[in-house]
Amino acid sequence: MSWLTKLLPGVGDNSATGSKVPTGLWVKCPHCDSTLYAPELASNAQVCSTCDFHMEIRPRERLRLFFDADSTQELAQEVEAKDRLKFRDLKRYRDRLSEAKRKTGETEALLVMTGKLKGTELVASAFNFAFMGGSMGTAVGEKFSRACEHAITNNLPHVCFTASGGARMQEGLFSLMQMAKTSSMVARMRAARLPYIVVLTNPTYGGVTASLAMLGDIILAEPRASIGFAGRRVIEQTVREKLPDGFQTSEFIYSKGAVDMIVLRQQMRDKIHTLLQHLHRPPQRKTAEPAEIIELPAAADGEADF
Repeated sequence: MSWLTKLLPGVGDNSATGSKVPTGLWVKCPHCDSTLYAPELASNAQVCSTCDFHMEIRPRERLRLFFDADSTQELAQEVEAKDRLKFRDLKRYRDRLSEAKRKTGETEALLVMTGKLKGTELVASAFNFAFMGGSMGTAVGEKFSRACEHAITNNLPHVCFTASGGARMQEGLFSLMQMAKTSSMVARMRAARLPYIVVLTNPTYGGVTASLAMLGDIILAEPRASIGFAGRRVIEQTVREKLPDGFQTSEFIYSKGAVDMIVLRQQMRDKIHTLLQHLHRPPQRKTAEPAEIIELPAAADGEADF
């Protein structure tokens, strides 16, 4: 074993050339082209140390970093998509689902958990862009609805991290109906006077943007996140005008007032906790009042005291 292998355990034989090269230890930042050491990148919540570019982070890892340690419980774990339409394009829908499950280790494009944030209990949901582009189908709509139901039943806030390309085309009209379903659940949370906070991450597009992503009481965004409904080319062809550079970034949208704050991923816990302290007042548990003690008058001399 060479000194390089001892220093960097990920160094191994390249299967094609047999040369010693790092395997999976280095990541290239897509924004500044810096070469980053993968373990250091992971310890920095997948944020580039050179330019602060926020790379993709899987929902399970995101919620692990977001919640207090050993305080989480997964909700709606059993909800999975079904191929009701027997849809087929280049592949069968059921085959795409199987491939996405194998690739990500998850059963759907939304992960829902309940847990504590600095001692404050809440519900959080996070989209998984690696699972069919984080597309919203019937199972995603159902899992989001159950997250809201749990929040309403237990008087808890709901925080949603979005990362989606939009509605899932393989489910046709069923996927479009989820826009109305999720929007109605957000309305129920508002009627119950419970906070619903959205964190827009890269990318957030389509039917998710047109429904649950832009209905938050507070809308946060990660830096340089791509946010919109349709892509740049489609919009330019529709309006027949040249659009400004960066018009679908979180910074541009913030300048137009559609986003309340842009928050670094490492500061997200502190910021959301502070917001919840102002927005949510959990009901005080009533403590049993001590029984009233009635003092009887003392018996006179010669009288029985009963």
